[in-house]
Amino acid sequence: MKTLPILLLAVLFSCVNAQQNDEIQPSHNEIASKDSTFVVPSEYVADQFDYPVGKPDAKGYFNAQGFGDNTHLGDDWNGLGGGDSDLGDPVYAIADGYVTFAQEHNASWGNVIRIVHYLPDSSQVESLYAHCNEILVKENQWVSVGDQIGTIGNANGRYKAHLHLELRYEVGMPIGGGYDSDTKGYFDPTGYIERHRKVPNRD
Repeated sequence: MKTLPILLLAVLFSCVNAQQNDEIQPSHNEIASKDSTFVVPSEYVADQFDYPVGKPDAKGYFNAQGFGDNTHLGDDWNGLGGGDSDLGDPVYAIADGYVTFAQEHNASWGNVIRIVHYLPDSSQVESLYAHCNEILVKENQWVSVGDQIGTIGNANGRYKAHLHLELRYEVGMPIGGGYDSDTKGYFDPTGYIERHRKVPNRD
């Protein structure tokens, strides 16, 4: 009989713990934030990915410097014409998501756009688009896959025109330097897009 109170305590602790876990683990359309519960509209859950240029299949573009080349942390998309031939061309959101940053960062990065993508399994990834000539979205704006968010730039003439795209599984990291031998927190953008051209619905 002495074991009964212990069993009751164990059950009670289990229930409380489960309730806490339910509060910590958001559903696919509710993302926990520091301030409050952030509700993700169902139409903006990212269930498919595409390339950021040459919609829908990067037609007319090539990946001039891929992820990992020379410790590169992203992909550099260039028009087939080379040079500044792609200056001002459209840049598209690679998936549905929420714009968290849209402004000039510094001389090396130029105009930068960051979008957080909320996946059907409640996980998140973040895309970063750098060296943009124009920014066509605002912070705290929802966008859909394929929406034009900016144009290809050259960081005010610092480089030949191209789009630097990064994809991160650690959301909210500092913008960084674009190159590093430590790739923790980063995905290979092209590899990820190819594997998730259509993200399966968890239902």
